Amino acid sequence: MIAVVWVQAILNALGSALAWIYHLVPNYGIAIVIFTLAIRLLLLPLGIRQIRSMHAMQQIQPKIRELQRRYKGDRQKMNEQMMALYKEHGYNPLSGCLPLILQFPVLIALFAVLSVPKGLTHIPTTSTLHQAIVSQEQGVHFLGTNLVCTAVEAGRGAVVTAKPGQENYGMAKKQCGSGIPTRIPYYVLALLMVGTTYYQQRQMQRANPSTDPQQQMLTRIMPLMFGIWGFIFPAGLVLYWTVTNVVQIGQQHFMLPKPGEAPPPATPAKPAGRPSPGAAGGGKRQQTPKRPAAGPRRPSARGPRSSETKGPRGAGDRKKRP
Repeated sequence: MIAVVWVQAILNALGSALAWIYHLVPNYGIAIVIFTLAIRLLLLPLGIRQIRSMHAMQQIQPKIRELQRRYKGDRQKMNEQMMALYKEHGYNPLSGCLPLILQFPVLIALFAVLSVPKGLTHIPTTSTLHQAIVSQEQGVHFLGTNLVCTAVEAGRGAVVTAKPGQENYGMAKKQCGSGIPTRIPYYVLALLMVGTTYYQQRQMQRANPSTDPQQQMLTRIMPLMFGIWGFIFPAGLVLYWTVTNVVQIGQQHFMLPKPGEAPPPATPAKPAGRPSPGAAGGGKRQQTPKRPAAGPRRPSARGPRSSETKGPRGAGDRKKRP
């Protein structure tokens, strides 16, 4: 029950934010673009963390390939060594996916807000945006599309918003245009959504090549999934995701290392080991002064001793002296 209340509060907050922006700029498309930029600004710290994570991953790629070659037949041992390598370099494998994961709740919430007629419950009824959507004013049109319509509904004229017996929330029909030419802007917007999604994934893959077949498959499947969604989602939601991709592509263009450019060195985590000599004293290690090198021995003035006088000198030697 508490979770439902929280979800409803978030949806109402998003609807109120869109209505407030539309009140300042009476165009639904521009309001969605401004709203998208605000969301991207909030997620900017996570985006920067994602880029740094990719830098760290690129630094340890040679070591990962070496571990994969060494423990090719022992997957458990390989995973243990890779986790140790990640810990040594302070790399979190999930940090690269975190911004994308956090965008999905926003996408789902916007789908609930932008879908009509049920989404009207999250937009203040006294707002100009609510009135524009219900009356299908020109303000909800953008670049030849009605942002409350989907690409599937485009060209079918007046589309009934609710089935018999269902609540239409004051909006009986939505005007999605008639004829084949009216469908073209919807299809172009859906293709832009697919193209920007694919380019963003390829941009990340070029900067951080991965040999993981699951990640490569995900790079191919994601654009196809969004291609299907681009035809069944409202055009306003497709516009939101396309602008999100464009902003992400620009951010990655300036922050990701270019091909052939060495990324900044990764900072490995310092292991807790035995302190270095002199560290316990809190200062530098004191060096023992070296003895001066001994010079050549001076020759004796008496000359070399004869073999007869060799041996220990005693009192007899002292008597022979004059």
